[in-house]
Amino acid sequence: MSREISALQRARLGYQPKLPKALRTTRTKVELGAPTEPATDREKIKELFPNTYGQPLAAIVEGEGGPVVAPLNVGVVLSGGQAPGGHNVIAGLFDALKSANEESRLFGFLKGPGGVIKGQYKELTAELIDEYRNTGGFDMIMSGRDKIEKPEHLAACKKNFAEMDLDGLVVIGGDDSNTNAAVLAEYLLAEGSKTVIIGAPKTIDGDMKNGRIEASFGFDTACKTYSELIGNICRDATSAVKYWHFIRLMGRAASHVALECALQTQPNITLISEEIHTKGITLEEIVNYIADVVHRRSQAGKNYGVLVVPEGLPEFIPDIKAMIDELSSILGRDEEYIQRLGVHSERVQYLSGHLSERSARVYSCLPQDIQEVLLRRDSHGNVPLSQVETERLLMDLVSNRIRQMKSRGKTNARFSPLGHFFGYEGRSAMPTNFDANYCYSLGFAAVQLIRARLTGYTVNVQNLTKPSNEWIAGGTPVTMMLNMEVRKGKAVPVIRKALVDLEDAPFKKFAENRERWALNDEYVFPGPIQYFGPPEISDAPTKTLALEKDEAIVPEAELVGRSS
Repeated sequence: MSREISALQRARLGYQPKLPKALRTTRTKVELGAPTEPATDREKIKELFPNTYGQPLAAIVEGEGGPVVAPLNVGVVLSGGQAPGGHNVIAGLFDALKSANEESRLFGFLKGPGGVIKGQYKELTAELIDEYRNTGGFDMIMSGRDKIEKPEHLAACKKNFAEMDLDGLVVIGGDDSNTNAAVLAEYLLAEGSKTVIIGAPKTIDGDMKNGRIEASFGFDTACKTYSELIGNICRDATSAVKYWHFIRLMGRAASHVALECALQTQPNITLISEEIHTKGITLEEIVNYIADVVHRRSQAGKNYGVLVVPEGLPEFIPDIKAMIDELSSILGRDEEYIQRLGVHSERVQYLSGHLSERSARVYSCLPQDIQEVLLRRDSHGNVPLSQVETERLLMDLVSNRIRQMKSRGKTNARFSPLGHFFGYEGRSAMPTNFDANYCYSLGFAAVQLIRARLTGYTVNVQNLTKPSNEWIAGGTPVTMMLNMEVRKGKAVPVIRKALVDLEDAPFKKFAENRERWALNDEYVFPGPIQYFGPPEISDAPTKTLALEKDEAIVPEAELVGRSS
């Protein structure tokens, strides 16, 4: 019995994603460029990846002499958190395999990398694929956060691949997952396995991008989903005219989501973690800035507003970071004793005598529930700063500051804060046309890299601000993107996360306007994602990408007559 689906989902199932011109023909080949090197740590990375280091860039172009169109057995795995468009990567893989040779087969490993290690998979058929085209979520084969990194994991994968006669595996994931894919590719190549490994760039956080990877998939959809909600909140704020809304968005390591949503909706205040870290802005300065905007808006008769903050902000505030480092050291030594103290005030008193004066002041200003959260380390021995609800921390501290200002006769602002967290709402949303097209192209292109017997590459599609007909597909060696970072006390190779660049056009655009946005109601209401209508509305990429490329976005409609 078929399951009930909405009218919109039924319509989306029939949407045919667009492809770059080079992927629309069977006359396709892969051209290799010059050898590549990482920007830093070259000797160490070369030592760790002797077989895949220095591989050339790959471009997929039209032309004769392409790889042999023999039947292939290919696997696919979803790794990490959900991102809109994952199902379209899989659909692109399937269609590319079948269009070249109907005898090719696609296998989906279940529940993430753990399924690869355990050999748990199912064959993906046309009937199954068709149920998931252009849908959100990862529920076709599910995802997981296991890592393929231990020797026994690598050996198990090799054994499973040999038994399946697998020609290639596509790992759909973020920077860590693509790094793990490179480790697996290096191992299999050294072991003489025929299975090649290709990664696909996925993360709604937008922090897996560089000169070759213009965007991670899912970012477009997630930001447009959050922006609709933020726009609705802005409209509500101007209707009720009595609440300050503090909105926390996803973004632990980078503020790309917060920045993009700010550009789309123009809230009164948006905090960018990278700016706060670079400028050394303290928690007190942040609170004073917010309180000042609250006061100035109140003077204009506006006792309401909207603030957007990335969830990872506390880790970028210098005095909080210093306090956490000191607290971690104290807990490593005295945690058992501290937990035995009878009441919380005694714990605070003990810590005040062991923290530096500045860190003691920071800790004492935190709300009690947050103080208590920070007194228990996680399973890795770290102070669980990620458990701090950033918007509630700021709401409490700004409330205290406004009360102090009132007691000194410095403001008569009425401050009624409400907190929101928009996170999971965006991770499994139905993908935008942009993400549907982009992800389908990534899957289609990944098959061409497998046919060319390339391994240790991340598939990429460039020229994304242009119509899909002008997109350019290819592959980037993962070793080119690696650097050495200390994780859990050990230097390991990882793909460098792309943080918000304060010198880049998106942040400059935001910085030029934020003072005006703070005091005025210049809110923009994006509304829901549009799947139908003029291409400049339904197919447009993010404002971030358009600003980074510094070029006008050409609607698909203008391509009529330009090319076949």
